[in-house]
Amino acid sequence: MMSVETEIRFKLNGREVSLKVPVAMKTLAMLRDKLGMTGTKYACGEGECGACTVEVDGRTVNSCLMYAVDCDGRELVTIEGLRTPEGLHPVQQAFVDHGAVQCGFCMPGMIMQAKNLIENNPGLTREEAQRGLEGNLCRCTGYTKVLDAVEAVVSGKSCGSRP
Repeated sequence: MMSVETEIRFKLNGREVSLKVPVAMKTLAMLRDKLGMTGTKYACGEGECGACTVEVDGRTVNSCLMYAVDCDGRELVTIEGLRTPEGLHPVQQAFVDHGAVQCGFCMPGMIMQAKNLIENNPGLTREEAQRGLEGNLCRCTGYTKVLDAVEAVVSGKSCGSRP
């Protein structure tokens, strides 16, 4: 059986992308397999764990649930897109500084969700951050250090804070 492909164009981490994808391909598979963006992780494949969280047009989505063709004309940001020539994004740096990174598997999605929460919720409280991160599962951290990192960025007490 032949796979039907279609060409899509979108912006990925600030750069224009144009490629052909099978119409049934998920965004996660496109990012990892076609574009080499392996920072976004495949875990449950059912939208339950958040490991594959990316931003699409400024909103977080589980890339395992979104079809690649739905990226056409949109703007995507992955964990790779947060780093700048100056260094890590403040949320990434805060996760490092506060020991929030354990095995690292869920961290790309957790960081993407935390970044989005911080940017879209001025004065974000610890409780709001906890609720906002509920869709991102982690077996290692226990979340305390993750929430400490988020609080540090919100309060401006993280190295290089620029939410």
